[in-house]
Amino acid sequence: MRALHKILVVDDDPVVGKSFNRVLSNKGYIVITAQNAKEALVKLQEGGYDAVFTDVRMPGMDGLELAERVKAKTPWTPVVIVTGYGTAANEARAKAAGVTAFLQKPLTPEMIEDSAMNALRGTTATLAPVVARIETRRVGAVDAEAVNVEVIVKENLLKNIALFMAAPFIGLLYAVLLPFVGMGLLTSMAVKALVTKVPAVGNVLTFLKTVGKFIAAPFLGLAFILLLPFVGMATLAWIGVRGLVTKARAG
Repeated sequence: MRALHKILVVDDDPVVGKSFNRVLSNKGYIVITAQNAKEALVKLQEGGYDAVFTDVRMPGMDGLELAERVKAKTPWTPVVIVTGYGTAANEARAKAAGVTAFLQKPLTPEMIEDSAMNALRGTTATLAPVVARIETRRVGAVDAEAVNVEVIVKENLLKNIALFMAAPFIGLLYAVLLPFVGMGLLTSMAVKALVTKVPAVGNVLTFLKTVGKFIAAPFLGLAFILLLPFVGMATLAWIGVRGLVTKARAG
């Protein structure tokens, strides 16, 4: 069974719609009519049409503006201008809007049938590049999303490697410093309690601080020497990870 084609005929003269229906109804077409452009836009929203035939001079919005709106929303829908007031300006505007044909009234049955066949024949050629552009945009969006996911995965992997490499150094540093930190806190608490109870001890403590700094200086220097390689290795590891992340993003 042959599929039926649904076309919309827009004309304020009901005779035009009846002529299309009489010629095309037995040739595989469903003809729907509208009296003006406003009514046509409502019907176009209610259901898809295979083609639109419209008059130019109508109350309210003219047929050329209707054609421009139809082509802007569904560029694959063929639009045929049918009018008894053909002018060079109207034809130029219709061509700019992308209409399929520009027919002059009065129309013969042969003109109606041929124009319908030609309009539907051009639908496939018009629709193909439109669908191709849509699919290209979809593929581009998917590719961009895949690239972003790949970069994120690489960044997470590199961060985990860096943390794994740095973990032993961080643990060693924590083990070395923890006793000194604990002793320092206990000493500070004891000194504060002693100063509170015996104010005269303050002068002695000032002297002891000076002596303590003098005695602690070598140990601080030794600690600095011991920790410097670990700090340098951690810095180099961080720089290497950043470089790998930058290359991954650029790739």
